[in-house]
Amino acid sequence: MPNYESSRHHFVETVRWRPEQGAERVNDHILLSRGTTSSHLVSTDGGDVVVNTGFAYQGDRHRERFEELLGRPLKVRKILLTQCHPDLVGGWAAFADEGSETIVQRNFSANRGDRVTLFKFFEPRRKRILHGIMPDPDHAKVMRFPKDLETPTEFSDVHTFELGGRRFELYSVPAGETTCSMIVWMPDEGTLFTGNMMGALYGALPHLYTLRGDRGRSTPQFIRDVERIISLRPSLLLTGHDDPIVGGDRIQADMTKLRDAVRHIFDETIKGMNAGTDLFTLMREIRLPPHLEMAPGRGPVSWYVRAVWEEHTGWFRHELTTELYSPPATAIWPKLAQMAGGPDALAAEARQRLAAREPVQALHFVEIALAAAPEHRGAREAELEALEQLIDLTEGKTYDELGWLETKVREANEVLGRSGGAPSP
Repeated sequence: MPNYESSRHHFVETVRWRPEQGAERVNDHILLSRGTTSSHLVSTDGGDVVVNTGFAYQGDRHRERFEELLGRPLKVRKILLTQCHPDLVGGWAAFADEGSETIVQRNFSANRGDRVTLFKFFEPRRKRILHGIMPDPDHAKVMRFPKDLETPTEFSDVHTFELGGRRFELYSVPAGETTCSMIVWMPDEGTLFTGNMMGALYGALPHLYTLRGDRGRSTPQFIRDVERIISLRPSLLLTGHDDPIVGGDRIQADMTKLRDAVRHIFDETIKGMNAGTDLFTLMREIRLPPHLEMAPGRGPVSWYVRAVWEEHTGWFRHELTTELYSPPATAIWPKLAQMAGGPDALAAEARQRLAAREPVQALHFVEIALAAAPEHRGAREAELEALEQLIDLTEGKTYDELGWLETKVREANEVLGRSGGAPSP
């Protein structure tokens, strides 16, 4: 069995929903209500400002927590949604008091439209990767968007307002976790709300590519977005998942390291492209230097190398003519399996690769064998061992990679008539 599981990754604890918990005071005017993505409230003499609202089933409890801690009903005047994902916007109706204004970045409606229009496409993909952090069985309920959120105030680059003597500056950061991301800056207090702009885990690499699928993020733009944060010099940083980050020097150091790590991946990938190095060699060879190593996160460096490559070139790599056409190579795999001596021979070759600790090469042989005989026991056994070797190679660090590999383990075990692996989507 593998030595690592996604259920033990620190990401799971970071996004756990505990409705019995109360809100917390960050300072005399900012409250924190923890959730899958946390909600924040800023109290002013002119009314309350809410930054993100949680999932649809969490919004009412977020509001209740705030009111319990304040000892009064909320007077919501502004709702600021730092991106369009349902763990930030789903609870909107719980805070949408009469006369309140909702403010979003200009790409918000288009991005939300993707999630609604392509729900049947994205939902199975999401569950294959994120099965370990979504315990609610009613996934449609979890992922629901508020239907009456139709006419928010949208802005392109900068939007400012004052309320109750407090100034708020909203900045577009379209290379964050979504292309509709924004940050909220309170200049007089030195406080910055970033939501999930830097990804789900503070101190890890940003999610420049996500296995579940999303609109592409721009690596050069992300570097510029982080430089904007550095230029603001916040002394208090409030993210979507973490404890408050306190101290200007620490925040500057963290943001500088993040920028430099992403820039290293970008620069090395571009250098390799110009040198004529192929994509998969770059994915294998580019690493962060020790002083730029980031905390464990959602994916390995190699995924983000590929994200940079494909951002600048698209899907055609100029390597194989068949890249341009349908059907794919998989269409001839059953015949190829026959020519290779059948699934038994391919499974035997996969075993040799596994003995040499070459799990990816083993999977190439397994996948050809399974194209010819999906229930071939020898090929499925080799597949399981390859997946387990890959899980061990993650060292438990990359949550999304673990999620996918566990799903494939479950599927292989089901074919073999065993239990085990990730829950069925």
